[in-house]
Amino acid sequence: RISPMMRSSGLFARIAANALLESRRARLLDRRFSVLCKNALTSQFNQLFPRGTTKMNGQNERRQMSIPGPLVSVLTPVYNGEAYLVECIESVLAQTYPNWEYTIVNNCSTDRTLEIAERYARLDKRIHVYSNEKLLDIIASHNRAFHLVSATSKYCKIVSADDWLFPECLAHMVSLAEANPSVGLVGSYQLSGGGTDWRGWSVRWAEVPYPSTVIPGREVCRSHLLGGPYVFGTPTSLLYRSDLIRGQDRFFPNSTPEADTSACYQCLQETDFGFVHQVLSYERDEHLRATTRSRSLNAYIPSQLSDLLEYGGKFLSTDERDRRRDELMHLY
Repeated sequence: RISPMMRSSGLFARIAANALLESRRARLLDRRFSVLCKNALTSQFNQLFPRGTTKMNGQNERRQMSIPGPLVSVLTPVYNGEAYLVECIESVLAQTYPNWEYTIVNNCSTDRTLEIAERYARLDKRIHVYSNEKLLDIIASHNRAFHLVSATSKYCKIVSADDWLFPECLAHMVSLAEANPSVGLVGSYQLSGGGTDWRGWSVRWAEVPYPSTVIPGREVCRSHLLGGPYVFGTPTSLLYRSDLIRGQDRFFPNSTPEADTSACYQCLQETDFGFVHQVLSYERDEHLRATTRSRSLNAYIPSQLSDLLEYGGKFLSTDERDRRRDELMHLY
């Protein structure tokens, strides 16, 4: 409220003038700060993508590069995934890395999964949809998807239908793999959880010591076979080299709950394990509940025994393998 005395004395006019001046100064500083931020972000973008351009693809803006990196085959095997499939697909479309193709494998879904996938395929020619002729179990469905990896792709990225990728996921993973040709698998941190309770959220796969980015494959496998920390994450948190997939009739080599881990042992016999110390994917908490249930039933120990018998001889001495076998049998 402005009193009559203040109005008549001219004090109000001086206050108003000063306020206007400060407002103009603030707007000027804000514009300068915005320009600085824009220049900094542009500089970072140009360093990551030196010859990058931005253009429109359909109704969405997609970052494109005049000289793209190697092709990445992205795969989503899905059964009745209508609840989250749109989020999953949109996360692939939002990737800053431009050179990818996306294959969605519909496993005889009875909901709107196929309709959603085909709608996106009509909007973006990089998206392809295949339907299995009969319902397959989850491992067989993944192996069917692996057979559809492009013959020209250098890397393969799985993203489960109820998970999604952060925009820089492919860019960071491919960058690490390209800088280290010995790497066959690339892992990363993964955000897991759901709901409004912060206690239900966590960042997983943080066992790789920072700032290690490349670890000998045999060292990683030895550690895990002997009961060390699990660093392979989930298929959604990994990037595979495509030639390792094309060289296998069944990339997930068995029907156990840890078939994806078995595939890691196969790949790392002759390659190294890379790791990006950033959160690059999201895993919905349904996976965590399934994992907890499987552990309560001791479902993973038979898988570990199977891997030990299959791969222990390639990474461990006979004495090490036998001791670990006895430990697992006691736990079981």
